[in-house]
Amino acid sequence: MYRKKQKIKKNKIIFTCVLLFCLIIGFVVNVLTTNRQLTIFEKAIKDAVLTVQKVISYPIDFIANKIDENSEKDKMYDEYNRLKEQLAQNEIYKIENEELKKQLSEMKKLLSINDTLAEYTYMNATVIGRDLGYFYDTITINKGEHDGVTLDMPVVIGGKLIGKVISTTTFNSTVRLITATDVVDKISVKIKTQDTYVYGILSRYDATNNTYIIEGISHATKIENGSIVTTTGMGDIFPAGIVIGKVTGVTTDSFDLSNVLEVKSDVNFDSIDFVTILKRNI
Repeated sequence: MYRKKQKIKKNKIIFTCVLLFCLIIGFVVNVLTTNRQLTIFEKAIKDAVLTVQKVISYPIDFIANKIDENSEKDKMYDEYNRLKEQLAQNEIYKIENEELKKQLSEMKKLLSINDTLAEYTYMNATVIGRDLGYFYDTITINKGEHDGVTLDMPVVIGGKLIGKVISTTTFNSTVRLITATDVVDKISVKIKTQDTYVYGILSRYDATNNTYIIEGISHATKIENGSIVTTTGMGDIFPAGIVIGKVTGVTTDSFDLSNVLEVKSDVNFDSIDFVTILKRNI
């Protein structure tokens, strides 16, 4: 019986405290949000509550702002260092490029050569059509004979080869992609290996693995993954130096006589909106 009375008394105390707390909260909220004229007592409470709130929140906000500022400063400093390094590297590339151009010009004069296999002009175009039934075969672009486009002109995206022009009209052209299943052109390519180049043939595109297949490489040649594959300029269609992709795998043919390379391009063939047509100068 005694325990029951104690429990009832305890429940009453808890209920009273909760009710009192709710009344205080309701009163404070009413004081802080009401639009009526406040009494002197209410004004004092409101000012006190707001003052306490400011005193408590100020150091928290100050510390949070300082943390954000320091974080932003660190990010800006890292970005500054990255851009500084990139600028220095660009200056090196610029000097090297100018020196190579100078040497090339002198060699051309010495050998009486007007153009090289790597010289071409650029023409940008927009993709205006794509056959969904043959998604990886052809695209239609908005440049044609009127713009100087002719058959067999190579087409690239960001310096990476994607195909060549196979037909033209006055204002449009059709480009056959090198991912097409019925491509008959064998593209002569070279692979950079240490201080020399190894030559091979891009024979087809493996749609299952999204890789090009390069054949004709000597079995004795060691080629590492990540090696850059580019065109050679041979064959009168594709200029030299156009990037095909990077080596991602090396196997051997069925006779175990030569290497077969798998090469992957970073071009997204699922989303082609703009391309560049290359016109060789020779």
